[in-house]
Amino acid sequence: MRAMQKTIGLLGGMSWESTASYYRDLNEGIKAKLGGLHSAKICLVSVDFEEIEKLQHIEDWDGTAVILAEAAMAIEKGGADFLLICTNTMHKVAPQIQQKISIPILHIADATAERLRTDGIKKVGLLGTRFTMEQDFYKARISERYGIDVLVPEEADRADIHDVIYKELCLGTIDENSRERYLKIIDKLAQSGAQAVILGCTEIALLVQQKHTAIPLYDTTAIHAEQAVREALSS
Repeated sequence: MRAMQKTIGLLGGMSWESTASYYRDLNEGIKAKLGGLHSAKICLVSVDFEEIEKLQHIEDWDGTAVILAEAAMAIEKGGADFLLICTNTMHKVAPQIQQKISIPILHIADATAERLRTDGIKKVGLLGTRFTMEQDFYKARISERYGIDVLVPEEADRADIHDVIYKELCLGTIDENSRERYLKIIDKLAQSGAQAVILGCTEIALLVQQKHTAIPLYDTTAIHAEQAVREALSS
């Protein structure tokens, strides 16, 4: 009997380094569930991150929304049943993207917050781009919808986290000194009362994994992919 799968839409390229993690996690997840030679049914459009990054840093979010909505429409035309935006930061424009497509977006903050709530986490630290840590589109969604307090690092640490993401991780550079800086920031969040820390940028898990710290880490890429596998196999 043929295994029925929904087609997963991936809006990727932000950066391609983390999109590669999505592709691997989705295929490994489907194989684990179905066995044999099964792999995920995926429709992927990958944008040029250089264009997105320039618009981000001049705060032209409407410009980014136009690019990503066009890509999302192409994914829907390609046969996707639902959409993953393969980046935390660009969920800032998820409402504008959703207006242009009829398939649902599985929101990365919802997937993460549902896992936190299941695990009984009441207060969590958040690492991500400066946009994700400082603006409300992400942390307010978690606090208001799920009743979880969200702590962010102090200003100097936020700048450091942001720079490492764009100048190292998005370019595939893994630096031991940067890892140590991140771990110190994670420790500070724990000292401030965080029971766990969200790796709220899809590239951070390339640098910091659970083996590096005793503080529980929530890898948003892995959590998002796991939710997508469940959705792809749901009737």
